[in-house]
Amino acid sequence: MWEVRSSSFWRAVFAEFFATMIYVFFGMGASLRWGAGPLNVLQVALAFGLAAATLVQTLGHVSGAHFNPAVTFAFLVGAQLSLLRAVFYVVAQVLGGVAGAAVLYGVTPTAIRGNLALNTIQPGVTLAQATTIEIFLTLQFVLCIFAAYDDRHNGRMGSVALAIGFSLALGHLFGIYYTGASMNPARSFAPAVITRNFSNHWVYWVGPVLGATLGGLIYDFILCPRMRGLAERLAILKGEPVADGQASPEPPGEPVELKTQAL
Repeated sequence: MWEVRSSSFWRAVFAEFFATMIYVFFGMGASLRWGAGPLNVLQVALAFGLAAATLVQTLGHVSGAHFNPAVTFAFLVGAQLSLLRAVFYVVAQVLGGVAGAAVLYGVTPTAIRGNLALNTIQPGVTLAQATTIEIFLTLQFVLCIFAAYDDRHNGRMGSVALAIGFSLALGHLFGIYYTGASMNPARSFAPAVITRNFSNHWVYWVGPVLGATLGGLIYDFILCPRMRGLAERLAILKGEPVADGQASPEPPGEPVELKTQAL
């Protein structure tokens, strides 16, 4: 419980609330249909991608800028944050998303408010197909996040914020035609609460959480394994400080992925 007594912990929790509120407000706001024409998919993808890049650049050093319960769960499974912090993050993200959707609903004309719920499964797409799509969309997104945030890279190529933003935009460019491309349970839960429409809402929790978990496990245990013992992982999950001697040493030699940085 030492984390709770730390001011940095509460700054991080507030950052997750604030980041999710901003993400939902701008992303969903750019997704509203103001005319009779078709939805501008490129506009929506860029809005969510740029919002993510901005938030990572602004708040990444404060909380990690997850603003997504699925991402937080992936970091928890990979023993990269404590269980207590993960719980507070998810609560903050959900509340922040609802706050962002509520503000957007309040400033949007009545005739346009019905377009707030972007996440809808398109006609002809089955629930199994929709869930699979959300799994793959979130998997590639979390793979990018884990690789971009990996502190073992001693020569990162390009911008971390832009890489994450482009990955999110990529998911939207493909997934909007299937499910609306959530990749974020808080982002889907927020408009569902405001519009009171929870039809097939479970897809937007199960798909992203499974995809994020798979992405985190693939990166941390297959692509770029973290040499951590069980004791170290348990200490991190409990929120206990890990002594330098307790941490498992990395294997000798340069990891394979570091050699690609010069390409």
